[in-house]
Amino acid sequence: MKCPVDGAELVMSERSGVEIDYCPKCRGVWLDRGELDKIIERSAQSMPAAAPPPPPPSSQPRYRDDYEKPRKKRKSSFLDDLFDF
Repeated sequence: MKCPVDGAELVMSERSGVEIDYCPKCRGVWLDRGELDKIIERSAQSMPAAAPPPPPPSSQPRYRDDYEKPRKKRKSSFLDDLFDF
C-alpha cells in the first residue's frame, strides 16, 4: 500500500497485537478500521488509577528554588511501546 501523503511504500508492523501501517519517509501512521479502538482499550487497561491531587502549600516559599514548579516525569504507557519504531 502507498502512503497517501508522499507515495512511499507503507511498512506493516505489529505492536501488542495491533497491526499498524507506517511510512518510513514521513513517519505517518495509518490504522485500519477498529485498530484505534483496540489501542484505546489497551491503553486504558495499562494506565493506573489517577492519584489524588497534592494538598495546597501551607506556607510561602522560603528559597528561590521553591518558586520553581517541579517538573513531572513522563509516565510510560502502552502508546510509547506502540509508536517506538
